[in-house]
Amino acid sequence: MPTESNINPIRYLVHIALFSVSLIYAVTFSLVKDIMPFYIQGFGFIVIRVGGAMLLFLACSSFYKKEKVDWKQHGPRFILCSFLGVTANMLMFFKGLEITTPINGAVLMLATPVFVFILNIVINKQQLILAQMLGIIVACLGCAILMAGRNLTFSSQTLPGDIFIILNAISYAAFLVSARKLLQHYHSLTVSKYTFIFGFIMVIPFGWKELTEARFHLMDTKIVVEILFIIIFTTFLTYLLNAWAIVKAGPTLVGAYIYLQPILATIIAILLKKDELSMHKILAIMLIFAGVFITSTKSRWYKLKA
Repeated sequence: MPTESNINPIRYLVHIALFSVSLIYAVTFSLVKDIMPFYIQGFGFIVIRVGGAMLLFLACSSFYKKEKVDWKQHGPRFILCSFLGVTANMLMFFKGLEITTPINGAVLMLATPVFVFILNIVINKQQLILAQMLGIIVACLGCAILMAGRNLTFSSQTLPGDIFIILNAISYAAFLVSARKLLQHYHSLTVSKYTFIFGFIMVIPFGWKELTEARFHLMDTKIVVEILFIIIFTTFLTYLLNAWAIVKAGPTLVGAYIYLQPILATIIAILLKKDELSMHKILAIMLIFAGVFITSTKSRWYKLKA
C-alpha cells in the first residue's frame, strides 16, 4: 500500500512536467512566426519537426532495453495514435491557422480538454468525476474572460480554418485517450518512438514538396536555433512528458493543462511590454489556476457512475 509520502512527490512532478509543457508551447507560438512561411511553409516544417523528433526518440531508446511489441495485438493502436497525435494533429493545426485567425485558433483549441474528458469516459470507460468536470468548466470560463475583447470573428472566410482547428482538437484529444492503453503495456519512450516513426512516414507525402522548396540557404543562426528548440523541446520533450503524465495522472489532467498556455503567453507578452496587466486578466488567471487545481482532485467523493 503506497503511503502519502510516496505519492506526493510524483504528483508534484506531474504538475511540474505539465507546467513545463505549457510553458514550452507558449514560447513556441512566437518562434513559429519567425520561421514560417518565409523560410519554409507549414507542411514542410512538419516533416522537419517530426523527423527530427523521431531521430531523438530512436537515439534515446538505444540506451534502454528494447521492449518487444506485440504488433498483432497493439500494432493497429500504434498506427492510430501516430495518425491522431502526429499526422492529423499537426497537419490540421497548421492548415487551420493558414485560413483562420490566430485568436480564432486559440479559442477553438480550448475545446480540447472537453473532448479529452468526454472521450476518456466513452473509450476508456473512465468513471465520471464531478471535480474534473467542474475544473474544466472553471478553467474554460477563465480562458474566455482572458480572451474577451480581442478580435474574435467567425465568418464564412474563416469557417474552413475553424473546422480544421476543431478537428485538430478532437484528434489530439483522441490521441491522449487512445495512447493511455498503449502506455499501460509499454514504456513511454517506446510508445513515443513508434508513434513518431509511423507519423513521419505519414507526413512525408503532405510535406515533401514544401520541404524541397525551403530556403535553407537564407536561414541564419537565430532561425536554426529556433528550429532546433521546436524539435528538441516543443516536439520531443513535450510528447515524452505528456506520455509520462498520462501514465501517472490520466489524460484528463494532461488536457486541462492546455488552459495554462494562454496565461503563460499573456505573462510573456506583459514581460516583453507587448501587453498590460489588468483586473480582468488577474481574475481570469486565478480562475484558470483554480480550474486546473480542481481537475487534479482525486477524492473518491467526486466519482459518479458514467
